[in-house]
Amino acid sequence: MSATPATAPPQIAVGAIGAVMALALLLLSLNFPVLMQDVGEADPLAPMRWWQVGGPAATPTLLLTQGAAIGALLLSALWALWSTPGAARTLGLVALSGIGAGALLAITPTDQVSTPGSGYWLATAALALLAVVGVRRVARLALPSALGSLSAWFTAGVFGAWALLFWELLVTGFGVPRVLLPAPSAIAVALWEHAGTLGGDLVQTVLKAVLVGYVLGSGLGVLTGIAIDRLPFLQRGLLPVASLSSTVPLVGVAPIAVMWFGFDWPSKAAVVTLMTFFPALISTLAGLQATGRLERELMHAYAAGYQRTLLSLRLPAALPFIFSALKVNATLALIGAIVAEFFGSPTVGLGFRISTEASRLNMPLVWAAIVVASVVGSILFALLAALERRVNFWHPSVRAAS
Repeated sequence: MSATPATAPPQIAVGAIGAVMALALLLLSLNFPVLMQDVGEADPLAPMRWWQVGGPAATPTLLLTQGAAIGALLLSALWALWSTPGAARTLGLVALSGIGAGALLAITPTDQVSTPGSGYWLATAALALLAVVGVRRVARLALPSALGSLSAWFTAGVFGAWALLFWELLVTGFGVPRVLLPAPSAIAVALWEHAGTLGGDLVQTVLKAVLVGYVLGSGLGVLTGIAIDRLPFLQRGLLPVASLSSTVPLVGVAPIAVMWFGFDWPSKAAVVTLMTFFPALISTLAGLQATGRLERELMHAYAAGYQRTLLSLRLPAALPFIFSALKVNATLALIGAIVAEFFGSPTVGLGFRISTEASRLNMPLVWAAIVVASVVGSILFALLAALERRVNFWHPSVRAAS
């Protein structure tokens, strides 16, 4: 007598729950004012609902934009209720939500005449739910294996776009001062208007201080690690000194480097060299000791000397460790160069720009310099990761990721 298989209880998709909640919030927002407009002392902060035009700031264009916002968001919520999303339906949901978000951002008050009402914040909460549903569906798209990396990039791009959009909505809606947190649009304007200045800062900080110090520090760390492995007495004498160098605080060594090497980029390169030396040294030593005993005995059976064993066995086995240190050093080098510029530099450099403009309360330009530094650090890390995949193609971690 065969047992009847148990039937799993029906489960409601998380996306459907989010779509239902978003639709409920949007329908509820229709009964609340989207904007509160100050129309005079007799009738302060008169409410204006989605379908109304009132107050001196209300125009047919504003009414049309309001209608586009609530219409696109309502259509997005109904679209999200589709239980079997495919690629076209998912992209349609993202597009409709984006149109609604753009229209909602267009009616966000940027002056002192109007303030967001309850309907605006209910619509914003509904938009947040629709964004979560859209990102989840984009991440779960079944694409061909050839487009696997493109799918990951697209998911990250959609998530980043939503993060920037909500940053803009919240900062503008709450009227956060630029001194505390500028909106992404203000940062983008600062990037555009000061592109030449930031380009000069990029050359000074990255192409001079960071690259020179990174190559010197990482190269010396790898070579010193090989020397310590070859000469055991150095491990007892040089390794403690190298370990001590890693504990020197950056804020203490940066002014000394400025006194020794001057205010220009060589002093910053010296700081970067000191910061990147120890991670490369430790990773190289760990990688050289990662080879197994059987592999070493095999090389010994073939009468291979230390140099042949190093080049054919131990150094290739250490490359994954070395690349890990190189990727860590890519971010350390950029941070070290920027912080070192706080303690004295010529009138150029990302660190100089951040410290100077912060003292002037020009925060959009400060954030623009931070964005440039972040993008450069991400590019350096991505280039090293791509080079690692080419060099260490044989390693299991690289083969599993590909």
